[in-house]
Order: sequence, then C-alpha cells, then structure tokens
Amino acid sequence: MNNSVKACSISARLQGLIALLRIKQWVKNVFVLAPLLFAGEFLNPQSVANAILTMLFFSLASSATYIINDIHDIEQDRKHPRKSKTRPLASGVVSVRSAIMLLIIVLLTILVCAGLMIPNVLQIIIFYLLLNLSYTFYLKHQPVLDIFCIAISFVLRVYAGAVALAVPVSDWMFITTLCLALYLAALKRRQELSLSGTEGRAVLQKYSVFLVNRYAEMSATGALLFYAMYVMTAKPQLIGSIPVVLFGLFRYWYIADTLDGGESPTDALLSDWPLLLTIITWVLVCGWVLWPVQG
Repeated sequence: MNNSVKACSISARLQGLIALLRIKQWVKNVFVLAPLLFAGEFLNPQSVANAILTMLFFSLASSATYIINDIHDIEQDRKHPRKSKTRPLASGVVSVRSAIMLLIIVLLTILVCAGLMIPNVLQIIIFYLLLNLSYTFYLKHQPVLDIFCIAISFVLRVYAGAVALAVPVSDWMFITTLCLALYLAALKRRQELSLSGTEGRAVLQKYSVFLVNRYAEMSATGALLFYAMYVMTAKPQLIGSIPVVLFGLFRYWYIADTLDGGESPTDALLSDWPLLLTIITWVLVCGWVLWPVQG
C-alpha cells in the first residue's frame, strides 16, 4: 500500500513538472516557421532542420518564462479559484525547489545546445528571455506596455526564424506580425475583463472592455492592411490568401465575442475547427503558390 501511494505521489509530481512546461503553449512558436514558408526554403532539409531547432529552443525558452512566472505569482495564484487548482506550484503538487531545478535544467539546455547548434539565434533567445523576465517582474503591471511586450515576443520569433535561415524578411512581415500579435493580446485582455473582471491580474484595473475593443479593432485593421501591402509589393501571387486571412480575423473575434473564447489563443485554435481549418488552408495556399521552382 505504501509503495502504491509513493508511486502515485511520484507520478503526480512528474505530471506537475511536465505541466509547468505548458507544452500546449508551444504552438505559439510556429511563428518561427514563417520565414521558412515565405522564403520558399521548406524543401531544403538544412533550412527545415534549422527552423525546427529554433522553434524547439524557443519552446524551451517560453517554458522557462512560464516557470519563472509561476514561481513569482505563486501566492497570488493560491488565492485564485481556478489557478489554485490547475497550477502545479499553487496547488502544491510541485515544490518551488523542484521548479527551480527544472528551470536550471531548461536554461542550461538552451544555452549549451542552442549555443552549439544555432549560435546565431542564441542572442535573440536570450533577449526574448530578458524581455519576458522584465514582463514577469514589471511590464505586465504597466498598461499598454504589457500588450506590446507580448506582441514583441512574437516578432522575435519571426526574426529568429529568419536569422536561423540567413534569409531577409520584409519589413511588412514584421509589422504584420506585430499587429496580429497586438490583436490577439488585446482580445486576451478583453476576455479576462469580461470573464473575470479586474480580479484576474492587477493591470486589468487600468483597462476597460471598450478600450481593449478599440485596440483590437485597430490592430486587426493594421494586420490586414499591412499583410495586403506585403502581398501586393513582395508576393503578388499570394493575393488569393487575403480573404483567408480576413476570415481568420473575423472567426477569432467571433470566438471571443460569442463563444467566450480568446482568453487563451492556443485553446481557441485547438478547440475551434473552423479556425484551425482556416489556418491550415492559409498554409496550404501559401505553400502551393510559393513552391520552389526547380531550375
């Protein structure tokens, strides 16, 4: 009986450590692959390998930031009705000491392996870590800055993907990524306000649903406008992808406004099949149009 209890305890701690990594959130790091697609390098095995490695190390870096955030917010999470049960540290499934040990292992893996395999990307990953460290301890409490911090993290992913492949990236792509990420971040704040009020995080006291709705509208308009300008100036053959992007923006806002989703972009993507199908369609259209022509 004691052995059975001990085995269950070890299994629970292991599951808690895995939960700390928030592997489901790694889907955000597909932004790293954007340059691979738009540069037409997706048939080059070396380019694919470099892009996947960069995405993997960014995933580990994002897990490191989640661990730091959970350690920092442990007391606040213990008072939260949902997080006190779902967060491994707040619920007591994982100790702070174990979380710190996991953090050290993840950081060492990033620094050593990324430094050896993709040294040109390591500096970007380090900057990403420092930005998110600043977010955890200060920037997430500052209105507007918190949203831009989230958005810049996505831009860094795209930039890292380009550096890993040694390919230039259009300025239009960067500004489109920034606007799209601001759109997602603004709707995230909107849903937090709508579903939990100002209790979820301190910065929400400085926002209103009306204000973040305006932010989301402006960002969505910018994302569509800049993507269209990118297509027309750099990739005119992708003109057919613009309606797909427009539908995706509409669908995501529908999820947030009508289905009460959007608080987690990852959950919205994985749980809504029309949105997932829209993204798959966009990738297939872009891949078909940008398929490298063999000379």
